[in-house]
Amino acid sequence: MLGKLLVAVLLAAAGLWQVGFVYSPAEAAQSIRAADPSVIRVGGTYISTQSVGDGIVVRQASSPDQLSGAVQRQVWTDTRGRGGVWAPEIVLDGGRYYIYFALGAGSSRRTFVISSTSPDGGYTAEQKLALPDDKWAIDGSLFTFNGQRWFVWSGWAGDTNVEQNIYLARMSSPTTPVGARYVISQPREPWERVVGNPFINEGPEPIRDPNGQLHIVYSANGSWSDQYCLADLRLRAGGDPTYVWDWYKSNGCLFGSNRSTMMSGWDPTLYVNGPGHHTFVLLHGDIATSPPAGPRFPLMFHAVPKGTPYTWSNRFWYTGTFCWWGNTTYRRANVPGPNTDTGWSLKFFE
Repeated sequence: MLGKLLVAVLLAAAGLWQVGFVYSPAEAAQSIRAADPSVIRVGGTYISTQSVGDGIVVRQASSPDQLSGAVQRQVWTDTRGRGGVWAPEIVLDGGRYYIYFALGAGSSRRTFVISSTSPDGGYTAEQKLALPDDKWAIDGSLFTFNGQRWFVWSGWAGDTNVEQNIYLARMSSPTTPVGARYVISQPREPWERVVGNPFINEGPEPIRDPNGQLHIVYSANGSWSDQYCLADLRLRAGGDPTYVWDWYKSNGCLFGSNRSTMMSGWDPTLYVNGPGHHTFVLLHGDIATSPPAGPRFPLMFHAVPKGTPYTWSNRFWYTGTFCWWGNTTYRRANVPGPNTDTGWSLKFFE
């Protein structure tokens, strides 16, 4: 495990980031043998959720790297045999815990939600989330930005598996989408089309930078390949989240294991291959508690140890860190509006 997690600084950003964490450089800390981590902090407790077989389990521990040794409690089971349970995501909203997850076989896969006042029991029966257009949808998460609840997910434009895009929709409550869905990212850049069939943008995770701008950090390239990596979407200052051209994409992977696809100035991983589908480990899972500029903060992601065949069964959760990286320009060409945008980006560390 880590053994290098040090409580280091007291912070007062919005009175919410009370404890920061600094990791000395070290080999990535391998944890649970699983994919798609989702971890939030509530007080001094870290709460994770994951899919296990045909159900969902929750763990609680006093630090991210201690989750692997924590008791797992099953909070939901697919009693109707509808297909694999994928990528549960936990947030806390209005005093209730909500877990969003994908369920179903083939093109029938949709997003569902359960909720409870306790993180590890008492959850409601599953409810299908009525996302606009009712298409294949996975990796969904709830967040609030500028007073509006939003839901972000990965899905198909139509009914066939051509590519996975990132979509947004407004929410009138944690369980009720309203209005249309809006595409904010498609896997159209060369560095995110190294592996395809289908081409992939998935695992979107929202966070707010020190200027208050919204970011959606997502996974690109196929999760079955060591080309899997994290990239960033940054909403321009004052931008409209529903307008695709107000979003600027990093010019390459920000966290990956292949130098050829990394953004200039970012280095590939040393100890793992194909890092992706991460979680920012925010207080309550709320982007209002996003950390300020300065120290590094906890991050969890899944990856495969270097020297090990890259297969789904070889994926582990890892504890790493991230920090904000300022004055970073994202460039694009032949699209409406300005072709560059400069602001905060992110650096990721094993």
